[in-house]
Amino acid sequence: MSKASKKKKPGGNTIAQNKKARHDYFIEERFEAGLALNGWEVKALRAGKGQLTDSYVFFKNGEAWLLGSQIHPLAEACTHYVTDPTRTRKLLLNRREISKLQEAVTQKSYTVVATSLYWKNHLVKCEVALAKGKQQHDKRQTEKERDWSVQKQRVMRDHNR
Repeated sequence: MSKASKKKKPGGNTIAQNKKARHDYFIEERFEAGLALNGWEVKALRAGKGQLTDSYVFFKNGEAWLLGSQIHPLAEACTHYVTDPTRTRKLLLNRREISKLQEAVTQKSYTVVATSLYWKNHLVKCEVALAKGKQQHDKRQTEKERDWSVQKQRVMRDHNR
């Protein structure tokens, strides 16, 4: 087997997804970022205790920070720590990626949102996306297109029987 066929898609071992982000934003470009986590947070993520709803990225002192994500501690794993499930976590990105995202946010009125958390080998990765907000009529149009594609598949399936 070659190395190209062994590579996994991002999100193959998904921990958490932010489905609301796909509903509320047009996703333009995606980036893979590492997360700076404590030991108890990694154990909690292995148990599936992570959540990304309403999380986004902000920039401070040339660094990217994830705000609004929740990692709930395990009862048996952290008895001597004072845990904060909603603390801001540092995102590990290249300097070029940070400057590109920061420029898009300040000049072009984009938003950077976290779309998923997943395992890549033994590391936790966060997929962040450069996104533009949807208006209400855009959300309705997306829902109509999704419903039509489902209905089209049903018709084709019934027709082929």
